[in-house]
Amino acid sequence: MKITLVKKILADGSPCKKCGEVFNRLEESGHMDRIDEILVADERDPTSAGMLLAAELQVDRAPFFVVEQDDGSQQVYTVYFKFVKEVLDQITEEKDELKEILHNNPDLDFL
Repeated sequence: MKITLVKKILADGSPCKKCGEVFNRLEESGHMDRIDEILVADERDPTSAGMLLAAELQVDRAPFFVVEQDDGSQQVYTVYFKFVKEVLDQITEEKDELKEILHNNPDLDFL
């Protein structure tokens, strides 16, 4: 299995806040060693490796993870807690996952 993390640099050159938070969580939990590759999606450079991969996979948010299995199949994760739970086999709380989903999709609301 190969895990790629794509983080974003904003058009003004500053790092994506959420990308930094996810990066810190991975370091604090000791999971950075599970990440095989880190690509940068630089909004100032549409040909940056991360921007090209995001376009290829039709992903419009960062950070995101691409998990490639040994058989060549790929799974994209845009929700950190889902990635941690399903790929890194960490216990997560459903409320954290739902909170992140709502944060990433402001058009959604509770019923």
